[in-house]
Amino acid sequence: MKKISIMVPCYNEEENVIPMSEALVAQLEKMPEYDYEILFIDNCSLDSTREKLRAICAGNKKIRAIFNSKNFGQFNSPYHGLCQTTGDCTISVCCDFQDPIEMIPKFVEEWEKGYKIVCGVKTSSKESKIMYALRSVYYKMIKKLSKVEQIEHFTGFGLYDKTFIDVLRKLGDPTPFLRGIVAELGPKIKLVEYEQAQRRAGKTSNNFFSLYDAAMLSFTSYTKIGVRLASFLGMLMCGGSVLSAIVCLILKLIDPYTFFTTGTAPIILTTVFVGGLVLFFLGFIGEYIMSMNARIMNRPLVVEEERINFD
Repeated sequence: MKKISIMVPCYNEEENVIPMSEALVAQLEKMPEYDYEILFIDNCSLDSTREKLRAICAGNKKIRAIFNSKNFGQFNSPYHGLCQTTGDCTISVCCDFQDPIEMIPKFVEEWEKGYKIVCGVKTSSKESKIMYALRSVYYKMIKKLSKVEQIEHFTGFGLYDKTFIDVLRKLGDPTPFLRGIVAELGPKIKLVEYEQAQRRAGKTSNNFFSLYDAAMLSFTSYTKIGVRLASFLGMLMCGGSVLSAIVCLILKLIDPYTFFTTGTAPIILTTVFVGGLVLFFLGFIGEYIMSMNARIMNRPLVVEEERINFD
């Protein structure tokens, strides 16, 4: 009998963990041809989420929990959770019910057809229209700039075959960006469309800074636009200052007293030239740092505090 793993990352989800566990169990019990496990990974919640998870795990041995010792961010914790599952496939679902669990049978159906990864792609959302529009702009931008063909409106909600989970375990990336990894390394991907629901209860932990971190991680992991802009801008400033210096020299030779006050032009041009050189070499060094960063960092994704039902 094949086994389906459900991985649910959570942080301050005291109002959602019990309804989510009940909904998942009810959905999976409609699929008696499969065994299952449900893994909640808690990213150091500050409310009663952990107490409720302990009670849930005590009532059902197929439900497991991992408690992180601190908050390791919105990418590391879910990634670590995926790597701890034991099923023939793993489905990642958010705890706030914005990822419809009714999609699970559809994901499994596509998986049985031979697809190793089934990605849930949002075609619409009941969240803020402004936020959805901004996300659309972001996805189109990262898709255009990235060296890898990115998947628009894919947030990680989807099914991953155990062979791909093994790939994730072996990567050793201390700052994994799952969406990019799926697009870059994922074999035989199927896209399944869905409408994102509103959050059932509680308050999202996302804010400007967390969204900015997500955007910067995707840009620095899969594009070179930042350092390339610095390099090109530096070269442009240097070239422009050299041309300006030549023009100023000619004008000074024509009429030394009309065009510039004595000493002003050299100071301005020297400042721009040196600034351009500094910016150019910062961008140039950034190319090396970006390349080295993924190779020399070897920190753990998370540090676990407790495990439940991992007998």
